[in-house]
Amino acid sequence: MTTEGFAPYGDVVSSAGRGGRSINAGTSVRVEMPEPDLLEHDGRPSLSVFRASAVRLPLEVRELERHRLGSQTFLPLGGTPFVVVVALGDDAPDDGTLTAFLVDGRCGITFRRGTWHHPLLALADGDFAVIERRGPEIDCEVAGLRPAAWTLEAPGES
Repeated sequence: MTTEGFAPYGDVVSSAGRGGRSINAGTSVRVEMPEPDLLEHDGRPSLSVFRASAVRLPLEVRELERHRLGSQTFLPLGGTPFVVVVALGDDAPDDGTLTAFLVDGRCGITFRRGTWHHPLLALADGDFAVIERRGPEIDCEVAGLRPAAWTLEAPGES
């Protein structure tokens, strides 16, 4: 997972490689992150904890989802590693652009509004803080992929 590699889909949430400013009498450095995109269409921020169960690999990726009205941020609370599966596409995910990122649990990610992604794929049981949009309109669109479009293998396998 690199900031540059993930840029078409959203932001990596990490202080690594970013400058900041000293706060709290020098006991901390505040490192600004891109703002979540949550307020349009009467949206407001929602903070939840998702208690994830480890997925079993290999896993056939059969569908993706997206949120058109706001971003969605996942922050592992205990260093839980996870896999992020994303794709580009306007009306539906483009199978040819399916990409996976291994996140080692030392950073989080924010999906940009409208990014096709698989629901949370934790590689171990663990909790994730999730910041997303809550509002009067339901904001989750699900699209199926062609059968056997993609299989996610364990890291290090091909």
